[in-house]
Amino acid sequence: MASQVLNIAEQQDADWPQVWAILEPTFRAGESYPLPRDVDEGDARKYWIKTDGFNAIARDSNGNLCGVYYIRPDQGGPGDHICNAGYVVSPDQRGRGYAGALCQDSLVRARAMGFAAMKFNLVVADNEPAVKAWRQAGFKIIGTIPEAFRHPSSGIVDAYIMYQKL
Repeated sequence: MASQVLNIAEQQDADWPQVWAILEPTFRAGESYPLPRDVDEGDARKYWIKTDGFNAIARDSNGNLCGVYYIRPDQGGPGDHICNAGYVVSPDQRGRGYAGALCQDSLVRARAMGFAAMKFNLVVADNEPAVKAWRQAGFKIIGTIPEAFRHPSSGIVDAYIMYQKL
Protein backbone atom coordinates (compact mmCIF):
# COMPACT_ATOMS: atom_id res chain seq x y z
CA MET A 1 0.00 0.00 0.00
CA ALA A 2 1.10 3.56 -0.59
CA SER A 3 3.28 4.93 2.17
CA GLN A 4 1.96 8.45 1.63
CA VAL A 5 -1.42 9.90 0.76
CA LEU A 6 -1.77 10.83 -2.89
CA ASN A 7 -3.59 13.91 -4.08
CA ILE A 8 -4.89 13.03 -7.54
CA ALA A 9 -6.21 15.81 -9.75
CA GLU A 10 -6.86 16.61 -13.39
CA GLN A 11 -3.71 17.46 -15.30
CA GLN A 12 -3.49 21.08 -16.42
CA ASP A 13 -1.48 22.42 -19.37
CA ALA A 14 1.02 23.99 -16.96
CA ASP A 15 1.74 20.53 -15.50
CA TRP A 16 3.21 19.19 -18.74
CA PRO A 17 6.91 19.87 -17.97
CA GLN A 18 6.62 17.86 -14.73
CA VAL A 19 4.56 15.16 -16.46
CA TRP A 20 7.21 14.86 -19.18
CA ALA A 21 9.88 14.56 -16.47
CA ILE A 22 8.03 11.45 -15.21
CA LEU A 23 7.20 10.00 -18.63
CA GLU A 24 10.57 10.49 -20.27
CA PRO A 25 12.60 7.99 -18.18
CA THR A 26 9.92 5.32 -18.67
CA PHE A 27 9.66 5.92 -22.41
CA ARG A 28 13.47 5.99 -22.75
CA ALA A 29 13.80 2.70 -20.86
CA GLY A 30 11.63 1.01 -23.50
CA GLU A 31 10.36 -1.66 -21.12
CA SER A 32 6.62 -1.04 -21.04
CA TYR A 33 5.25 1.43 -23.62
CA PRO A 34 5.12 0.82 -27.39
CA LEU A 35 6.94 4.02 -28.28
CA PRO A 36 10.35 4.54 -29.85
CA ARG A 37 12.91 4.94 -27.08
CA ASP A 38 14.01 8.21 -28.67
CA VAL A 39 10.47 9.63 -28.91
CA ASP A 40 10.62 13.41 -28.83
CA GLU A 41 8.66 15.42 -26.32
CA GLY A 42 6.09 16.65 -28.87
CA ASP A 43 5.22 13.15 -30.06
CA ALA A 44 5.11 11.89 -26.48
CA ARG A 45 2.66 14.63 -25.59
CA LYS A 46 0.43 13.71 -28.57
CA TYR A 47 0.50 10.08 -27.46
CA TRP A 48 -0.24 10.82 -23.78
CA ILE A 49 -2.85 13.56 -24.06
CA LYS A 50 -6.03 13.05 -26.09
CA THR A 51 -8.94 15.46 -26.29
CA ASP A 52 -11.47 12.67 -25.74
CA GLY A 53 -9.99 11.47 -22.47
CA PHE A 54 -8.88 12.43 -19.01
CA ASN A 55 -5.35 12.96 -17.74
CA ALA A 56 -4.50 12.87 -14.06
CA ILE A 57 -1.51 13.81 -11.97
CA ALA A 58 -0.73 12.49 -8.51
CA ARG A 59 1.20 14.40 -5.87
CA ASP A 60 2.52 12.94 -2.66
CA SER A 61 1.94 14.53 0.75
CA ASN A 62 4.93 16.83 0.13
CA GLY A 63 3.45 18.13 -3.13
CA ASN A 64 5.89 16.26 -5.38
CA LEU A 65 4.49 14.93 -8.64
CA CYS A 66 4.96 11.17 -8.36
CA GLY A 67 2.63 9.62 -10.92
CA VAL A 68 0.33 10.20 -13.85
CA TYR A 69 -2.40 8.39 -15.74
CA TYR A 70 -4.72 8.76 -18.69
CA ILE A 71 -8.15 7.35 -19.55
CA ARG A 72 -9.56 7.43 -23.05
CA PRO A 73 -11.92 5.43 -25.24
CA ASP A 74 -10.14 2.33 -26.50
CA GLN A 75 -11.99 2.54 -29.83
CA GLY A 76 -14.32 4.97 -31.50
CA GLY A 77 -17.98 4.77 -32.46
CA PRO A 78 -19.70 1.59 -31.28
CA GLY A 79 -16.60 0.61 -29.26
CA ASP A 80 -16.26 3.82 -27.29
CA HIS A 81 -17.91 2.40 -24.16
CA ILE A 82 -14.68 0.52 -23.33
CA CYS A 83 -11.79 2.65 -22.12
CA ASN A 84 -8.06 2.23 -22.10
CA ALA A 85 -5.69 3.61 -19.49
CA GLY A 86 -1.99 4.11 -18.98
CA TYR A 87 -0.01 4.77 -15.82
CA VAL A 88 3.51 5.92 -15.03
CA VAL A 89 5.03 6.31 -11.59
CA SER A 90 8.21 8.30 -11.18
CA PRO A 91 11.16 5.87 -11.06
CA ASP A 92 12.21 7.12 -7.63
CA GLN A 93 8.68 6.56 -6.24
CA ARG A 94 8.11 2.97 -7.37
CA GLY A 95 7.39 0.16 -4.93
CA ARG A 96 5.13 2.28 -2.73
CA GLY A 97 1.79 1.12 -4.11
CA TYR A 98 1.24 4.25 -6.17
CA ALA A 99 0.45 2.38 -9.40
CA GLY A 100 -2.36 0.53 -7.64
CA ALA A 101 -3.65 3.78 -6.15
CA LEU A 102 -3.62 5.43 -9.57
CA CYS A 103 -5.43 2.45 -11.04
CA GLN A 104 -8.12 2.50 -8.36
CA ASP A 105 -8.66 6.22 -8.92
CA SER A 106 -8.89 5.67 -12.68
CA LEU A 107 -11.49 2.93 -12.23
CA VAL A 108 -13.68 5.29 -10.19
CA ARG A 109 -13.16 8.04 -12.77
CA ALA A 110 -13.90 5.69 -15.69
CA ARG A 111 -17.19 4.61 -14.09
CA ALA A 112 -18.13 8.27 -13.55
CA MET A 113 -17.32 8.98 -17.20
CA GLY A 114 -19.80 6.26 -18.21
CA PHE A 115 -17.42 3.57 -19.43
CA ALA A 116 -18.63 -0.02 -19.16
CA ALA A 117 -15.19 -1.66 -18.97
CA MET A 118 -11.47 -0.96 -19.03
CA LYS A 119 -8.96 -2.79 -21.21
CA PHE A 120 -5.19 -2.76 -21.31
CA ASN A 121 -4.02 -3.68 -24.80
CA LEU A 122 -0.35 -4.35 -24.15
CA VAL A 123 0.90 -5.35 -20.71
CA VAL A 124 4.42 -6.66 -21.17
CA ALA A 125 4.36 -10.17 -19.70
CA ASP A 126 7.67 -9.87 -17.87
CA ASN A 127 6.60 -6.59 -16.21
CA GLU A 128 5.67 -8.57 -13.12
CA PRO A 129 4.97 -5.57 -10.85
CA ALA A 130 2.41 -4.22 -13.33
CA VAL A 131 0.77 -7.60 -13.95
CA LYS A 132 0.51 -8.14 -10.18
CA ALA A 133 -0.89 -4.64 -9.55
CA TRP A 134 -3.50 -4.93 -12.29
CA ARG A 135 -4.57 -8.40 -11.12
CA GLN A 136 -4.92 -7.08 -7.57
CA ALA A 137 -7.08 -4.28 -8.99
CA GLY A 138 -9.45 -6.87 -10.49
CA PHE A 139 -8.18 -7.20 -14.05
CA LYS A 140 -8.10 -10.56 -15.79
CA ILE A 141 -5.78 -11.65 -18.56
CA ILE A 142 -8.10 -12.29 -21.50
CA GLY A 143 -5.43 -12.95 -24.07
CA THR A 144 -1.74 -13.38 -24.71
CA ILE A 145 -0.08 -11.87 -27.74
CA PRO A 146 2.94 -14.07 -28.47
CA GLU A 147 6.22 -12.26 -29.08
CA ALA A 148 4.49 -8.87 -29.08
CA PHE A 149 7.17 -6.69 -27.50
CA ARG A 150 10.86 -6.12 -28.15
CA HIS A 151 12.16 -5.63 -24.61
CA PRO A 152 15.62 -4.01 -24.46
CA SER A 153 17.05 -6.60 -22.04
CA SER A 154 14.67 -9.57 -22.15
CA GLY A 155 14.41 -9.74 -25.94
CA ILE A 156 11.16 -10.67 -27.66
CA VAL A 157 8.49 -11.24 -25.00
CA ASP A 158 4.76 -11.89 -24.86
CA ALA A 159 2.21 -9.27 -23.88
CA TYR A 160 -1.16 -9.60 -22.20
CA ILE A 161 -4.51 -8.06 -22.93
CA MET A 162 -6.13 -7.37 -19.56
CA TYR A 163 -9.78 -6.49 -18.94
CA GLN A 164 -12.14 -5.47 -16.17
CA LYS A 165 -15.87 -4.88 -16.40
CA LEU A 166 -16.88 -1.72 -14.61
